[in-house]
Amino acid sequence: MMPGSVKNVLAFSSIFIVAMLLISGCNHSEPKRQATPEILIYCGITMIKPVHELAHIFETRRNCEVKIVKGGSGDLLKAIKLNQKGDLFLPGESSYMDSCMADGLCKRNVCVGFNRSTMVVRKNNPNNIPGELKSMANPQYKVVIANPETGSIGLEAKSVLERAGLFKQVLANNPIFTTDSKDITNAVSEGVADVGLNWYATTQWPENSTKIDSLDIPEDYAPRTPLLLGILNSSPNTDLASDFMNLAISHLGRDIFKKFGFEPGD
Repeated sequence: MMPGSVKNVLAFSSIFIVAMLLISGCNHSEPKRQATPEILIYCGITMIKPVHELAHIFETRRNCEVKIVKGGSGDLLKAIKLNQKGDLFLPGESSYMDSCMADGLCKRNVCVGFNRSTMVVRKNNPNNIPGELKSMANPQYKVVIANPETGSIGLEAKSVLERAGLFKQVLANNPIFTTDSKDITNAVSEGVADVGLNWYATTQWPENSTKIDSLDIPEDYAPRTPLLLGILNSSPNTDLASDFMNLAISHLGRDIFKKFGFEPGD
């Protein structure tokens, strides 16, 4: 595969499917594929847009191939542990990187930006839902949140609601559970749910900004969370992985993350 064609492996609900694809994806028989340097990035769904753009730039600059596996951060961490393959990991919530480091799976990490959670409603808030977290415990509204076991926004939603003392009340409201931020956006924009808790950055993307609105959550409950990009110990191309990391934290990288709704790294 020639440079300039980022290979994006689709999101997976089954970790075993991820494993099979990664194993088969590393079994190259064509000489040209073997000769082309490559890196594999595990990327949380919410950050896929800036990572794609950085990957295209990086492929052109370094004459290499960038493969991306996207999915819920929890599932990606399980895939890393199972496969022991890959070069970089970018989860949507810092605790996944903490676990990655604690388990000896990651060499080092850098902050590429910040995200924060927000309440999301359909465009123009047709149900006039109050911009208060307690609205998510109101049985008048259909609520959607992500599973804390599968993705970063699920874990973040649990933390936010626990800080507000509302987690049990929201669970009692029989919320719809999804796996990731994309499904939350779809549920709200299609009217399956009235209100959800999602990452703010997703509300700023052109394809979403005409369908959903953001209702800000006080920072005491929803502080910004750092996005940490780490080099995996399994990386066979640490120099190439380090160069991608440096691109991500460069001025250009900061601008790209900002373009997609993330706050620049400090």
